[in-house]
Amino acid sequence: MKNIAVIGAGTMGNGIAHTFAQNDFKVQLIDVSQDALDRGLATITKNLDRMVAKEKITESDKQQTLDNITTYTAITEGVEYASLVIEAATENMEIKKKIFNQLDQDCPEDTILATNTSSISITQLAAATSRPEMVIGMHFMNPVPIMKLVEIINGYNTSQEVTDTVVELSKKLGKIPTAVNDYPGFVANRILMPMINEAIETLYNAVAGVQEIDTVMKLGMAHPMGPLQLADFIGLDVCLSILNVLYDGFKNPKYAPCPLLVNMVAAGKMGVKSGEGFYDYSENKKAEKVAGQFIK
Repeated sequence: MKNIAVIGAGTMGNGIAHTFAQNDFKVQLIDVSQDALDRGLATITKNLDRMVAKEKITESDKQQTLDNITTYTAITEGVEYASLVIEAATENMEIKKKIFNQLDQDCPEDTILATNTSSISITQLAAATSRPEMVIGMHFMNPVPIMKLVEIINGYNTSQEVTDTVVELSKKLGKIPTAVNDYPGFVANRILMPMINEAIETLYNAVAGVQEIDTVMKLGMAHPMGPLQLADFIGLDVCLSILNVLYDGFKNPKYAPCPLLVNMVAAGKMGVKSGEGFYDYSENKKAEKVAGQFIK
């Protein structure tokens, strides 16, 4: 399995491509936009430069990693010889189903189709193909080149052979794969997102401020990052999307997104990527963001 196709050159996609390429896999990085591909490659180059500066890799290692990546704007061309395709597109069921349907038509019949989704049903995505036994979840953590965990999600029809292959492949990347079953949020986000949502509820109810909530969780629970800062890092829109998947999947009110989160996303406050969330990231300023105008 030396040819790996990655669909999507955004934060997760370029991180996945970086990780495979650095481990001497040939990577076909695919996105509909050449600008997105250029931004993805620029991010990979910047991250590799940081590793060179820290003497974790050599300049030669950096160049070899970049040489291992080829970019495409058409799925058909990029997946022609892929042994494994990892979809890392927008966290939207309908978009992902369309991609999986196309992959099913364009990929060789023995190609494994994986998704990096953080919460969407593997079984439903597999149903968009004629090879449900070959569909699996590979949920990498952000930042992909650094984080060790890969959550391996078995769909209802995923074969044991495919699971074993993906687990062994993940180990070759220096990752620690953990196999779970296909239910809303899987394990990581089924536990993490209600905690983040409760932290937002705590702020919404004026129990404490942003920094106070994060400080309690960092110092009291030994979390490396407070839940509100982590939400900013993940993206508040992504957090909202995952909570909606949990709420729709379980119909349990404990998963209902906090109104403060809903309002902040509606106002375009997405966290780090928009420059503002629970904290202010503009102009390299990381002062506490006062979310009071969203609390009614």
